[in-house]
Amino acid sequence: MKKLRIFLLGVVGLLVSMASLANYTPEFSTAGFFQLKDSGREVYSMNVAWRFYKGAVEGAEASDFDDANWGVVALPHGIEYLPTEASGCVNYQGEVWYRKHFEPDHTLKGKKLFLHFEAIMGKSKVWINGQLVKEHFGGFLPVIADVTPYINWDGDNVIAVLADNSNDPLYPPGKPQETLDFAYFGGIYRDCWLVAHNNIYITDPNYEDEIAGGGLLVASDKVSEISAEVTVKAHLRNELKCSFRGVIEYELINNKGEVVVTSEVALRLKAQKAQHVANKLTVDKPNLWSPDSPYLYNLVVRVKDENNQVVDGYRRRIGIRSIEFKGEDGFWLNGKPYPQPLIGANRHQDFAVLGNALPNSLHWRDAKKLRDVGLKVIRNAHYPQDPAFMDACDELGLFVIVNTPGWQFWNDEPIFEQHVYSDIRNMVRRDRNHASIWLWEPILNETWYPDYFAKNTRAIVESEFPYPGCYCACDAEAKGNEHFDILFGHPSTGDQNWALKHIDPNKTYFTREWGDNVDDWNSHNSPSRVNKGWGEQAMLIQANHYAKPDYQYTCYDALFRTTRQHAGGALWHSFDHQRGYHPDPFYGGIMDVFRQPKYSYELFKAQRSPIQTDIMAETGPTVFIAHEMTPFSSSDVTVYSNCDEVRLQVFKEGKQYVYKREKTENGILNPIVVFSGVYDFMADKALSRKRKQEEVFMQADGYINGQKVATHRIEPARRPEKLVLWLDDEGTALQADGSDCVTLVAGVADKSGNIKRLNNYFIKFTIEGEGTLLGDESIMANPRPVNWGTAPVLVQATTKPGDIKVTASVLLEGSQTPIRGELTFSSDGASNKLLFNANEWADKTRNAASTTSQATKSDQDLLKEVEALKRELNALKLKEVERQQEAFGEKK
Repeated sequence: MKKLRIFLLGVVGLLVSMASLANYTPEFSTAGFFQLKDSGREVYSMNVAWRFYKGAVEGAEASDFDDANWGVVALPHGIEYLPTEASGCVNYQGEVWYRKHFEPDHTLKGKKLFLHFEAIMGKSKVWINGQLVKEHFGGFLPVIADVTPYINWDGDNVIAVLADNSNDPLYPPGKPQETLDFAYFGGIYRDCWLVAHNNIYITDPNYEDEIAGGGLLVASDKVSEISAEVTVKAHLRNELKCSFRGVIEYELINNKGEVVVTSEVALRLKAQKAQHVANKLTVDKPNLWSPDSPYLYNLVVRVKDENNQVVDGYRRRIGIRSIEFKGEDGFWLNGKPYPQPLIGANRHQDFAVLGNALPNSLHWRDAKKLRDVGLKVIRNAHYPQDPAFMDACDELGLFVIVNTPGWQFWNDEPIFEQHVYSDIRNMVRRDRNHASIWLWEPILNETWYPDYFAKNTRAIVESEFPYPGCYCACDAEAKGNEHFDILFGHPSTGDQNWALKHIDPNKTYFTREWGDNVDDWNSHNSPSRVNKGWGEQAMLIQANHYAKPDYQYTCYDALFRTTRQHAGGALWHSFDHQRGYHPDPFYGGIMDVFRQPKYSYELFKAQRSPIQTDIMAETGPTVFIAHEMTPFSSSDVTVYSNCDEVRLQVFKEGKQYVYKREKTENGILNPIVVFSGVYDFMADKALSRKRKQEEVFMQADGYINGQKVATHRIEPARRPEKLVLWLDDEGTALQADGSDCVTLVAGVADKSGNIKRLNNYFIKFTIEGEGTLLGDESIMANPRPVNWGTAPVLVQATTKPGDIKVTASVLLEGSQTPIRGELTFSSDGASNKLLFNANEWADKTRNAASTTSQATKSDQDLLKEVEALKRELNALKLKEVERQQEAFGEKK
């Protein structure tokens, strides 16, 4: 049995984890690789300063088109900011235009230049200086153009992009958005890069269109704790008019910065030709990647000429691991049976206000939050997601199921099928080197396609990655399921209407979506779908439904009662998100659209292991009281914990209640703990009338092996007196790159800082310094209504690092309303070079300045002093009111 590494308190463990992440800057790939100093290859962020126009316009592709009256935006950009209730096709659908002006660095002259869009939603066309360089269909995979011949080295250059997210049945997902279960918004909603390198270079796999090739391909074989073989296959191109001789050199570097393996292969590239070069690296005693130990090596690749000069190169992060699916024996990782079902969740990519246009940091924080609650696998429903999210899953230890774009739609037109096959090839080429890849889901989700199509999709994946560990999955009830080794379905321990009717001993099973429980597929009422603002009772019901309801359903408990042949399941859904065909957002997330937790978040956290580990996420023991101590709260008190024993103290002199977990063979690891009939508001009232409010609290302590390891204390929120502000940044730094943003939360609190959940204020935000607020009153972003005691807002950095101060106040301030709150934080310099026209960007910053607070520092200091004096005077007046009410009001 593993020895538990336990902190004295779980809270202490959390603080240690947060301290280790303070100002941490996650690392993200650029155009599929990490930059390497002195390699001859440079990458520029093209995200800043794009002119934008919503609608159709004639001639906007021309270099001399007058766009001076267009607005200025930064990428990622999703056409518009949206309210938190943005379902039912309220989003814009149609043509939009982007134009970017820039002057390239003259040091790049003579190099190859590629424009790399990580994604553009819908149909798109790209021009450079009036020349059409790319036309693309589909919104989830890279759009890449060689722009070398079209660059103007003596002045202004213009990139023009036409994007159209309107309905089109000829490419996936194809289904009209009015009948689609998710929103795909629009715009250039992911990063854009300019990649510059020499004319001898490692190619881009999504540009080259080489089966099982292009770029760099990495695969592991013969993996054990003793050794592993790592195949490295590079595709190089020589754009020169003469042949090239040299070597390609590999260095495998561990996380201490030590080189553990080196290798080189001789190169001879014919003039204006390309070829693949393969090699194998043998790694002794490798550190194997797993969700509980997501160890990443850096693989450094350099191309050198005959004079030993580096002409190209970059770095990739790789994990060495082996995965196997063995039918009745289930899932094996690194040569060993995985010890328990893999519990995960599905993820749509949209976020409050932004739609799909998330900066990289928000993708990383999403992965971090999901790993914090102990999830091990994420299904990218229903499309390949941002490269930054894949990078985060590698780093944080999340397996990923990668999906082909599609949902409940098939078109017999041959062009649609060919677009699907193209998407499959390109998603494999983009993501094949990620350690987090668990399964490919190449079929179209919940779609009645022809039998032969399913067989073709698996063949395409395996042709693109003909190495060990390549597995494809399909719905057990779908046509062509006989061609797949892993099938999606519900276990017999779960929902009986959906349970698998036939089990093949040679197949392994997994539940791709579990948890939703609608009355019908029109109304969509479900105990799983709960807006956080609906309060305690609704959130408790959702959590109980996900854990172990009193009816047979596919839940956490059911998935832990399966045999090894059923490898686990992915919750539908991790976060609340917008939808197309239904007017209501999907409220089934364990977090809301701002990623603020519901009670079910704490339930899932209670199912993680109590063992403290060194991964870059919260781990270890936890205890949480799911109760707010309001006049409307239940007399029953619910606690979520992964500890052996929970002791609950109700009031200072009150009774202590004890729960001890029973040992069970299977089922949910840590059942919900309910202490029945232990809270009474009238007891709170009695103590409060005696001015003994400090004696009114509940405290839950978690014990393992008799030692206290976690604690949670709550108090009822009293009179709302102030607004408190905090950043929901997972300890990461805000980058001054013009597009990075962070969630700032304002909470309505009493004088002790307890959040007043039952409150209907509107909060108004102002900002100063190097940041802007996203959204305004037109979408209820600012002022924002309070929901369950808090009001989140998004703060975006400028391109200049520096301090940012946000002030929050109630919309209508009075002498007795809560005092305003302030928070000052800072942004760091951008990690990538930014290429943009400063004059263009100045138009945006001038407009943004009009929304910031213009009060001087001396004015603000004076206002604070006046407010403080008013509060002191009001406190004295309130004491008099209390005395009068005690004398003439309700008798004791």
